[in-house]
Formats: sequence, structure tokens, C-alpha cells
Amino acid sequence: MSVAKLEVKKGVFQMNELGASLLGRLVNAWRDIAGSRNEKGVSTDLSAEGDAETLQEQMQACLEGRGGEVTARANAARLGRTYLDLDKVGRARFLRILAEKFGADAEAVNVAVETLREAGPKDRDTAMAFLRRTLDPPRKRLLTQFNELPEGVKFLVDLREDLLGCIDEPSMKALDEDLRELLASWFDIGFLELRRITWRSPASLLEKLIAYEAVHEVRSWNDLKNRLAQDRRLYGFFHPRMPDEPLIFVQVALVNGLAADVSVLLDETAPTTDPNTADTAIFYSITNAQRGLVGISFGGFLIKRVVDTLAAEFKGLKSFATLSPIPGFIRWVGGEPDKGTLGLTKEEENSLSAAFATADSGEALAKICDDVSWASDPSLTSVVEPILTKMAARYLLTAKNSRGRVVDPVAHFHLTNGALVERLNWMGDKSTHGLSQSAGLMVNYLYDLGRIEENHEAYTGEGNVTASSAVEKLTKN
Repeated sequence: MSVAKLEVKKGVFQMNELGASLLGRLVNAWRDIAGSRNEKGVSTDLSAEGDAETLQEQMQACLEGRGGEVTARANAARLGRTYLDLDKVGRARFLRILAEKFGADAEAVNVAVETLREAGPKDRDTAMAFLRRTLDPPRKRLLTQFNELPEGVKFLVDLREDLLGCIDEPSMKALDEDLRELLASWFDIGFLELRRITWRSPASLLEKLIAYEAVHEVRSWNDLKNRLAQDRRLYGFFHPRMPDEPLIFVQVALVNGLAADVSVLLDETAPTTDPNTADTAIFYSITNAQRGLVGISFGGFLIKRVVDTLAAEFKGLKSFATLSPIPGFIRWVGGEPDKGTLGLTKEEENSLSAAFATADSGEALAKICDDVSWASDPSLTSVVEPILTKMAARYLLTAKNSRGRVVDPVAHFHLTNGALVERLNWMGDKSTHGLSQSAGLMVNYLYDLGRIEENHEAYTGEGNVTASSAVEKLTKN
């Protein structure tokens, strides 16, 4: 984790304190399990002579399982403590040894394949089962042993976060796939608990929300309290083996009509309203709290569960929508070599060139991408607003990758889950970050409960993006 600091009341909360507290809990929890057996130590970066051999011996001891269940847990705890004591370089070397030395036995796999090839009808099922067992690498069994330890699941989630930061070889990618597969089975949606988080939730949990929030930075305790007021809701998914750690959480504002400006939703001085009078639920922030669970999808299920929960609690809610960033927009504008793809007319190109006193529209767009100061000049914004709004609509509806899916990650997420592109909002996020990533534009994705499945199928099947007539009209010159 980074050591980015957030001012919180009188003190300073540091994100790395979360990692330090986990380390302390693990060391304490595993000390008794590991016992006092004298283990040969290794250097923190695994660079000393004999370190690699010592580590392999520890790993092998975990796999051999001698001495029964108690000994197996002790061996896993000792290996885990070894990992926690390593620095960043040492952990990368630990993972590389695990990946390269404890993969599937290639020779045994070849034998199993040949056995299956030669098996008759009566022996085929047995040969196939033998091949499946042979393909299962020892490192996967080793990783599974941590699941039985206190805080072991969280340890593996954080270990995968470390792994994602140093994948540079096929064997490391294979290790990641093994670990992702294990975590996906343990974090099946059926095991997760939807929990509402309130101002009365434990302070330790509230601190984690501050640290993990990735969309709109939580500036203070008062800011967080405002996000937990009676006309707001914050829900998260939790796993029984990580009860104090949110996996993903969503923030919701209960308002009237579609929200267009996130600063209004985050205004700490705004009066609190009666949520029973609201007709719209606005999802304005969704944060994946555990980077080690990347590639394991919870967001779509979270939104559906929260929609059901809110609809049951507030009978007056008619619309469920988001107020979302467009994180890839400015990058697309600046990196698109074919300006024709941007959809500019000759008149619009001339307007941009004149407004920014440049030789051509490409230079004007480069200024917009490189410097957000234009947003404070009314003479420039009056020219830029209709042009960038149209370009944003074109980006969201037509900019796609080789698989026919939209390139904007937030758009892809909501479209996959059955939303439609409802409305673009000029200067919906006037922060420096909002201006630099999307020229201040934000978008409302609407979850029309009667069309979610239809929209989902259209997008995931044919790559068709469903949008309101107003947004579609923006894409046409």
C-alpha cells in the first residue's frame, strides 16, 4: 500500500497502518501455531547463500504433511511468517521460487497424457481423473494450507496483490492463475454478506473506508459522516473469513431526479433531506477495496443486491442510476491519431483553433489534454462544452477494443451489468482530477429495471451499447 496521508480530525491516518496492523495480527496469531521450533533464518531479500535452498525446504515440508494436521498448520504458519518478514525484493523471489519449483511435473503430465491416449473405453474416466490430478501443481496445494490459518485468507489476498506487482514470466502468470482460481472459489457470491455501513460502525472499519476509497477522496471525518447521513447509504460485501475487511463498497445518494454534479452530493454544508421523499438512488462511487481480488467480479452483484434492498426500503424510488467518471476520455482524445474518429466537423475544428489561437484543432486538443486551466476561462468553456460533450458521447458509444467492447472501464462495467448511457453532464466533476481525466464530464448510467437483461444481452452478445436518444443524437454530426 502507499503511504498517502489523509488528515482525519486531529490526527493523521496512514494507509500503511492497515498493512502494519495486519502484519502484527498475523505474527501474533501464527506464533503459537508455529511453535518454538528452531528454523534456519533467511535474509530479508533472500540474497544470502543458501536462502533459496532453505526456503524450498520450508515449502517442501508444508507439502509432505508429516506429523499430522497440527504439524501441517505449524509448517504453514512458519512459512507464512517467513514471507511476512521479507522485503519487497525478497517477496518477489519467494513467489518466483514457488512458481518455478513447485509447478506441475511436466514429465508426469506427459505420462498421464499418453495413458489417456492409450486408455480403452472402460479405463478412460480413470485416466482422465489421473491427468487432472497430475495437472494440479503442488504450489496450489501449498497455498490452500494458508486457508486454514487465522487471517489466512486475507494473507493470500495480500500475497496476490504482491504477485500482481511482479508478474514478468510465464511461470509467475501461471502462479497467479492458480491463486486467482482458489480465491474465486472461496469468494463465490453465495458466501458474501451484504452489510450496510453507518456512522455507528466500528471506527476501525470507517478508517478502512477512508483509506480504500478510490473514486472521490474522503477529506475528513466530517466528509465521511456526510456520506453516511440519513439521505445517504453505504453498502459493502464482506466474507466470513475476512469479517472486518470490505471487499467492495458502494456509496448511494437518495435524491430527486438525476444528479449532475458530484460536488453537490459531497457538499458537507448541504441540508440533509428525508430519504422517504426521494425518487432516485444515485450510485456515485464504487470501490474495489482488495487489489488482490482483481479479476474476481463482485460489482454487478453488489449493485443488484443494493437496488433490491433500497427498493424494498423506499417505495418512492423510481429510478436507479449512477453519476460516474469517464476515466479514459482525455487519454483517448490525446492519443487518437485519426482526428476523424473524434467526430469533429470542419466548423468545430476551426472554432477550437480560433479559441486557443493554434494552427489546427489538434494543437487545441493537446492544450485541453495537457493543461486544465482552460476550464476557468468562460470564453474557452463556451466553445469547448458542446464539442467535448459530443466527443464524450462518441467515445462512450463507439470507442471499442478488438473484442468489440467499449474501452472505457467504467462504461464497460455498467454496460455489462445491464445499464444504459442516459445523460452526459458538463462540469459534473470540476476537481483537478476530474478535469484531467474527463474534462470535468460525468455520465449517468441508468439501471432501467425492466430492461437490464435486454441491455446486458445486447452488450455482452453483440457489443451493442444502449443509450438514450439524447446521447445517441450527440454522436451524429
